[in-house]
Amino acid sequence: MATRIGEARITHPVVLFPETLKALRELSHSAREVLPLEIALLVELRASQINGCSVCVEMHARELEQAGASDDRIFAVAAWRDAPYFTAAERAALALTEAATRLSDRSDPVPDEIWEEAARHFDERQLAALTLEIAGINAWNRLNVTTAQPAGQRW
Repeated sequence: MATRIGEARITHPVVLFPETLKALRELSHSAREVLPLEIALLVELRASQINGCSVCVEMHARELEQAGASDDRIFAVAAWRDAPYFTAAERAALALTEAATRLSDRSDPVPDEIWEEAARHFDERQLAALTLEIAGINAWNRLNVTTAQPAGQRW
């Protein structure tokens, strides 16, 4: 099977359904009103790495850089467990991101220990925002990967 590089299968669905673009942007905006920006961006980058969304990996790595994250932090997101660059709160958010992104990988997709660790660092409103942020980036990843949207292009 040939790999599609640089050519989308179709026009991006959010272009065809502009109300969807508005809704997805509002979802992210509402979560970002509550979460620290770098945590939101780390979540978006990690989920995008897991899902293989080149559009979002590139975009969120650049956004992290623009937000002041060091190259060390950006480069180490995929290996956050073994890297010294992340706070306990960031590690909890990344663990929750991985669990909520890989729902079918285990019988208990989001174990209590992962949720409880996140709850040690985030209040209920922040946990809700974190959950919305994870759901939102997973929606974007699925739209981009399914329709083979190429990195480096904006719609």
